[in-house]
Amino acid sequence: MKTNDFRAAMEAFLKNNPDLPEGETVEEKPAERVKTDFRMDVVLEKKGRAGKQATIICGFQGSDDDLLELASTLKRRLATGGSARGGEILIQGDRRKEVVEILKSLGYKARII
Repeated sequence: MKTNDFRAAMEAFLKNNPDLPEGETVEEKPAERVKTDFRMDVVLEKKGRAGKQATIICGFQGSDDDLLELASTLKRRLATGGSARGGEILIQGDRRKEVVEILKSLGYKARII
């Protein structure tokens, strides 16, 4: 029986990669905890969305690239759609509790309003 072990394949590739200096390996970085002095508010919004709910995260202070990266992380971990613009992150559906848990695990201060 054949198995598709992606991790083993990547390790074999990296071992045989001539671009890496000899003896140097590539290790996966653990998620970095961010130290912040600001608090983000997580709000449920229903109006103007044809009856659909959206979770809005506002109060982020940082660059637009950091905002997009955080939005991407949230969308990936929640397996849902969303967007980021104007200093706010929009996540589709009522995901307030999950969003706050993820934000706190990443080191951000967050609360549900």
